[in-house]
Amino acid sequence: MRNYIIADNQELTRLALISLIKQEENKLYVANDKAGLVELLKEHENAIVLLDYTLFDFSDEDQLLIIAERFNLSEWILISDDLTSKFIRRVVYSSHQFSVVFKDGPLSEVRDALQAVNHHQRYISQRALETIITSEQQEESTPSILTETEKEIVRAIAQGKSTKEIAAERYSSVHTITTHRKNIFRKLGINTAHEVIKYALRAGLVDSSEFYI
Repeated sequence: MRNYIIADNQELTRLALISLIKQEENKLYVANDKAGLVELLKEHENAIVLLDYTLFDFSDEDQLLIIAERFNLSEWILISDDLTSKFIRRVVYSSHQFSVVFKDGPLSEVRDALQAVNHHQRYISQRALETIITSEQQEESTPSILTETEKEIVRAIAQGKSTKEIAAERYSSVHTITTHRKNIFRKLGINTAHEVIKYALRAGLVDSSEFYI
């Protein structure tokens, strides 16, 4: 017998999941928002969470990963209509707690996911796997949007160096490095040095031991 938490605000899906889960002798709880989900996880730390991320009040995937890490005995089945390749890759590569299926996929996949996770095995649907593979192939065939100089500056920013320090190391003016920073932010579509650090980690430009927040 397992504890299940349904975190899906789509009534039809919620009723269908309840029906599937109640076919076995399981305990079932329903969360209506992120705060309610956290409270339930405090009581049932090893629960299986069935979550539609796109319909819940998470601001970004970082919040989701933080909660999953906090309750590291929990297991999650992400069930949504549409998840971006970036999101799928991030959660799948960040933690083995996450399984992924799609609402518009066959019902058998949801059943298979429930059975797998009930036995502490991760389940990634065929569509999710194909999404990950296609995304990686596209990245490999697409040249980096940053120049080598910009990558070096990104690495230095991630290591906690100031614009003045970077300029001194590169025998450049502060104005030149500031211009590079502006170009980097524009190309990456970001606004803060913290976001530069996150990009540097994802792109493999620095190791987690090399940077400071």
